[in-house]
Amino acid sequence: MTDPQGPAVEVIGVRKRYGEVRALDGIDLAVERGTVFGLLGPNGAGKTTTVRVLTTTAKPDEGTARVLGVDVARRPQRVRSLIGLAGQYAAVDERLTGRENLVLIGQLTHQPRSSLHARADELLELFGLTRAADRPLSGFSGGMRRRLDLAASLVHRPSVLFLDEPTTGLDPRSRLDLWDLIRRLVHEGTTVLLTTQYLEEADQLADNVAVIDRGRVIAHGTVAELKASMGATVLEVGFADRAGAIAASAALAEVMAGATVEGTVVAGPVADGARSALEVVRALDRAGLEPVGLTVREPSLDDVFLTLTGHRATAADDDRDDGDLGEEAS
Repeated sequence: MTDPQGPAVEVIGVRKRYGEVRALDGIDLAVERGTVFGLLGPNGAGKTTTVRVLTTTAKPDEGTARVLGVDVARRPQRVRSLIGLAGQYAAVDERLTGRENLVLIGQLTHQPRSSLHARADELLELFGLTRAADRPLSGFSGGMRRRLDLAASLVHRPSVLFLDEPTTGLDPRSRLDLWDLIRRLVHEGTTVLLTTQYLEEADQLADNVAVIDRGRVIAHGTVAELKASMGATVLEVGFADRAGAIAASAALAEVMAGATVEGTVVAGPVADGARSALEVVRALDRAGLEPVGLTVREPSLDDVFLTLTGHRATAADDDRDDGDLGEEAS
């Protein structure tokens, strides 16, 4: 029996080690039904390990994880019947056609033989692959393969879908198409847990997010709340050399509180981009400093990490891994 009332996904105090690597260090999560939950973090943060625990391919050392109220460690087979998983790399067979791949997945998940081809056709239409259904995968583009991989994860109509960095390597058009498909699935009642390194992706899709770093949740809420905690926008001011940037950071201490210098650029979160830009120009003029460029942009995951941890997301332990599982503990 599944729990009809509780969260779709619940993680309480989960820890997981691979040798000396502490991939998860007491993580807590709760994902409400019929929503998209974004798990944000850089390579090595613990995102993929979390997905592996929840999809029963890794057993937690401590703590409890449940999907629809079913304990992933105690009843893994039951959990597998309830979930779908699409990882960072397409898990479809290149030797088969799109339709053959979906039929094979249906057989492997013990779907009624009488409905296998109808379900394959339904998914091929849903993902815009009908015209390519009988072509070998060797002729598929990266975006088409990713769509087929997502279709394969839905053959058995899972209630909860795990997407581990599903847009990795996709071109902008394919990424937008995949976002639209995810929105449609959620509209039809599927719960989605999405891992990503991109704040923009979480902003587009997720109802709630958690930011994970070194196996711990360091912030959670909506993307809007994350942005509000650090300022609505990021201001970047470029200079001809590093000395100019360092001098400017001192001159801008009051206007851009918390700004940092990286190379020849001074950057920091601001509450009002347009007004702050004017104040920056005035402060630099008073100090006799001339910038070579000024940019106002939306905050990135890097900016959130810098605010929360004091280091950029790209500076995290990229060499952390899940042992010999072919991918880091992202």
